[in-house]
Amino acid sequence: MENLKKKVEDALDSIRPYLEADGGNVEVVEITDNQTLKLAFKGACKTCNMSHMTMKAGIEETIRRAVPEIGEIIAVH
Repeated sequence: MENLKKKVEDALDSIRPYLEADGGNVEVVEITDNQTLKLAFKGACKTCNMSHMTMKAGIEETIRRAVPEIGEIIAVH
């Protein structure tokens, strides 16, 4: 599971500069036994009305390409 988390973190690191440029970030909360990735938006991303699009178009796409083992990706608060 640690190897999976490392792969997810590496994928997120490739898009973090874009999130940080807008005052936000994303954090891995949990990867469940059934490969569900739970993420939490931080900073400006928590209240941004575009965060849903960021999640779908940016974050999910990046993770699915880099870590195909992940089944579902959800944002938690």
